[in-house]
Amino acid sequence: MLYFCTKKLQNMKKFLFIICLWLCTVAAKSQTGTNAKNGEKTGFQTASMWKPSIDVRADVAIIYGVGGNPSDKGRQEQFERRVKSWRDRGYTVHFMGGIAWGSYADYFTGQWDGKPHLDEGQKTVNGDTIWHGRMTPYIVPSKNFLHYIKEMHIRRVIDAGIDAIYMEEPEFWMRAGYSEAFRREWLEYYGFPWRPQHESPENTYLSNKLKYHLYYRALEEVFTYAKEYGKSKGMNVRCYVPTHSLVNYSSWAIVSPEASLASLPCVDGYIAQVWTGTSREATFYNGVRRERVFENAFLEYGSMESMTRPTGRKMFFLTDPIEDRARDWDDYKLNYQATFVAQLLYPSIANYEVMPWPGRIYEGLYKTCASCETKEQIPRFYSTQMQVMINTLNDMPQSDNRVSGSQGIGVLMSNSLMFQRFPDHAGYDDPQFSNFYGQTLPLLKRGVPVATVHAENVAIPDTWRDLKVLVISYSNMKPMTPDCHRHIAQWVRDGGRLVYCGKDVDPYQSVMEWWNSDGNRYAAPSEHLFEMLGLATRTPATGEYRCGKGTVYVMREEPKEFVLNAGGDREYIETVSRAWLAATGNALQTKNSLTLERGAYLIAAVMDESVSDEPLELKGLYIDLFDPELPVLRTKTVKPGEQTFLYNLAGVNKKRPKMLCGASRIYNETVKRRSYSFTAKSPANTNNVSRVLLPQKPKSVKINQSPANFSWDDASNTCLLKFENSPDGVEVEIDF
Repeated sequence: MLYFCTKKLQNMKKFLFIICLWLCTVAAKSQTGTNAKNGEKTGFQTASMWKPSIDVRADVAIIYGVGGNPSDKGRQEQFERRVKSWRDRGYTVHFMGGIAWGSYADYFTGQWDGKPHLDEGQKTVNGDTIWHGRMTPYIVPSKNFLHYIKEMHIRRVIDAGIDAIYMEEPEFWMRAGYSEAFRREWLEYYGFPWRPQHESPENTYLSNKLKYHLYYRALEEVFTYAKEYGKSKGMNVRCYVPTHSLVNYSSWAIVSPEASLASLPCVDGYIAQVWTGTSREATFYNGVRRERVFENAFLEYGSMESMTRPTGRKMFFLTDPIEDRARDWDDYKLNYQATFVAQLLYPSIANYEVMPWPGRIYEGLYKTCASCETKEQIPRFYSTQMQVMINTLNDMPQSDNRVSGSQGIGVLMSNSLMFQRFPDHAGYDDPQFSNFYGQTLPLLKRGVPVATVHAENVAIPDTWRDLKVLVISYSNMKPMTPDCHRHIAQWVRDGGRLVYCGKDVDPYQSVMEWWNSDGNRYAAPSEHLFEMLGLATRTPATGEYRCGKGTVYVMREEPKEFVLNAGGDREYIETVSRAWLAATGNALQTKNSLTLERGAYLIAAVMDESVSDEPLELKGLYIDLFDPELPVLRTKTVKPGEQTFLYNLAGVNKKRPKMLCGASRIYNETVKRRSYSFTAKSPANTNNVSRVLLPQKPKSVKINQSPANFSWDDASNTCLLKFENSPDGVEVEIDF
């Protein structure tokens, strides 16, 4: 009897432990933003009132700025009126504002507290303020400024009933760091007087590390306040950070908190601000400097996905059908397709900001061709294609499928990439961020879907999931804690393959940091890594070294040389291939394409400068989603330098009517035995093209109760409809 009672008690303890573990998991998910409301899959940001021409029909309208967007010209309607105008049209409304710049003239002119604060703008070595616009400097985020943001902006947003807040672009320019405000922050943070960053590598590193801290503090204070104030009003306020990727900020010489924010309980997630403007930044590869938009976008989105996947934070991917710089419509279209495909190649992400600033997209004037001076609003064919693409994002599923190619090769990156980009010291330079691209582009150009691994996440077990080969270089970054090496060394001992590239000769190797202070006497941080790995020497030469069940491959060459010189990546690829073979028993797969299936969608990209100039031939039954006519194809040929986005009709249930794709969002679908009807909504002054699956050819089609023309495709059992869009809705009735 005693045995059974004891056994029952043990089982009860196990049950209670499981319940406690489940409750902790639920609480953790709640903190990390995975409890976001249903119906918030897609959104867009706007500072405007609702207008028929910009009724994008995503789930969420993110209203920008209590005082509007400082880049807008003319009168800005009151914040609450703007919020109401979108709510009245059925949108969930969120809020976005700038944390490094915004319509904060009342703060800078002294209207708020009686004291002018223009001295808190970011300044260069010449004493010039870095401006975002008139009376809009980039800000050194003092505690006084944060108090202003909380009191004058966050409170008002929450009082308007908004429970999701996005504070975007926490940006401190690397060339800044000379204002009196920054000098005060330096003294408080370091405890010794300010040092000009241009005078030494150590000063540069310390300056950028402080900039990083200031915006980490800013978001922690503002978001903690938002959650506490929301809680006092019975609201669960969620807080997100729209931010460029770590790849872009490092390339553009900007400092931001990036991955470290995911450790804050007050941060629920991010928007990955990746678009043509960031991805068209020129890179070197095979000795040639030029734009590589698809490849750059793939790496940017990848750095954002890997930053949040181990932490469970929510991630929205952004694309933009145009960009900040004035180009022509053909340029925008081609690069939009490239970035759009790049984002879809990350199947674990299924939340999207479908566009920023719809007003400038639908109503802005841009050149009709590269050599033309004529400007016009968005061409109807492009707005149709764009709306088809946006509606696929409303439907896009998460997927466990993987991109084609050898999976499991990662490149380590750290927030410290932003600490040593500006200015150059001791004759050492890193043109176009080539030490990073030297580790990634040679693999990606060969069709290897190379991932990035954030050093800030190495303590989280999920970071190491499915990773077979890790590439590390300390040529353009430094490990921010020694504990990072403990986790890397354990992974190698357990069977991982580590490739270390670098001569450790850049001038930042000797900055005042953990590896050369508090009793540590390492000339470079890699010496500590190799010691942790148990190698016989802290400074191993080029070669292979066993470490437990794993192997360390050392290459004493700076990664930038792999891309700055024609053919410079040969030994690098050979080394990674050996590591891959040792880890998996398989040869590294090289090709010129990446493909992925997500539900009914087939996504593919073919790269130029690759192992082959052969096009990718896709055979099946598809709808071409990049063609505004939505043609049904048996074969799709994708040439090097091109991407494609297809609806795969294989396996579609032809017995039940369904809207497959179109340039309007569909509401009020009704399926009857012999009919199918729906309401289509999309912005005014745009054309709809839709392809509808039906059991048989229609007998009649009515648009707003009037007979309408259609075309029928026997092979796909689809009906093609065309009509003028309306945000108020177009009623479609099909009898068959």
